[in-house]
This record gives sequence, C-alpha cells and structure tokens, in this order.
Amino acid sequence: MTRTRDRRRGRPPIPAGQAPAQALALALAAAAVLLPATAAADASAPGPDTAPPTLVLIDIQEFYYPGGGWALADPEPAGRHAGRLLARFRERGWPVIHVRHDHEPGGAIHAHVAPRDGEPVLTKRQVNAFVDTDLQQRLEDLETRRLVIAGMQTHMCVEAAVRAAADLGYEVTVAADACATRDVEHDGRTVAAADVHAATLATLAAYATVTDTASLLADLAP
Repeated sequence: MTRTRDRRRGRPPIPAGQAPAQALALALAAAAVLLPATAAADASAPGPDTAPPTLVLIDIQEFYYPGGGWALADPEPAGRHAGRLLARFRERGWPVIHVRHDHEPGGAIHAHVAPRDGEPVLTKRQVNAFVDTDLQQRLEDLETRRLVIAGMQTHMCVEAAVRAAADLGYEVTVAADACATRDVEHDGRTVAAADVHAATLATLAAYATVTDTASLLADLAP
C-alpha cells in the first residue's frame, strides 16, 4: 500500500486516501472539546437580550410647564406618567438616563422626574439626544438594547431620539401618555397639539412600539 508523509508537520506516514478522513476526525474531536466551553461562555456572558431596559427621559423641564417660556399643552399629566415610569424603574433597579436641553430660563428638570444622586443627566444642544452627547456610549456600557422613551416635545426631541435609536438598532418603546407637545403653525393654519401628538406617534409606530403608561407598568411589574 502506498503511504504518504505530511512534510509540513513531520507527522508519521498516513495511508493514501485516509489523510482527509483523519483530518476530518481530528477537526471533529477538536470541535467537541471547544464547543461546550464556547457555549458555556456565551450562556454566562451578559448579552443585550438579557440586560434590562433603560428608561430615557427627554427634556421634562420647567420651561415646558405653565409659566415657562415654552409651555406645552397638558404637560402635567405627561410628567406624572413619566414619574410613574421612573418610580418603577427605580423599584426594579433598572438604569435611567435623564436628558435635558441647554436652555434658560427654566432649564431645570421638573420635580415630576427630578433626578436622584447617581442618576446620569445629559445636557444636549441639538434636537437629537444622540448628537454631541455620550448617550450612545452610556447605552453601550449598559449593554442594553431595549429603551423606553418618554418626554417633551413629542414632535421634536422625543421623535428625534426614537428615530435615531431605531436607526442604531435599539428596540424602542414610547410611552405615549408620558409625552406632550404644543400647537404648531403651518401654512397659515394652527395644528392643535393633540393632532400634532397623534400624528407624530402614528408615524413613530413604524419605528417603535407605542403604548401607554398603564400597559408599560403592567409589563414591567416585578
């Protein structure tokens, strides 16, 4: 029987026609050793699917409330709903990120969702909370892929954050009744805040899950 030698590795001669079979057997044996270890490592590593969601509160600031320079339509109930979500996330020990727009007077975050010590507060100067901030880096550090977003204004900074988050691959849920907006003018017409709010949420439904606070609280119950 003709025999061949693996000159590259100096292995003993292998009968001709059996070298591929032996190589396959060695590869399968190596895989049998490596795959269980790899699977165990994957199972123990914290992944995006197992990390808790992160609550991102956008611009719930005093200037959007009555008496402020940019008062919205019915910001109080929206702020209270956002506060309920905030309380639930704190109860669960889940991450919260506050975002505020750099504007004065009235730039403080409203008491409805006032940050606690240790809760990050990001200051932005653009409509999109991901622009010129470290929001994305913070989310990556948390290893989260699921976001719950609430805030003001629905058709401006909330919409921008939702679309940007979806484009970045995050799974986004919008708490519709924890958002608020205002009347806008277009082509000589006044578009009522309720219509602006509804139209924005209707389009965001293509990028995110749009729901209400009560449903979210039920889903996030311990």
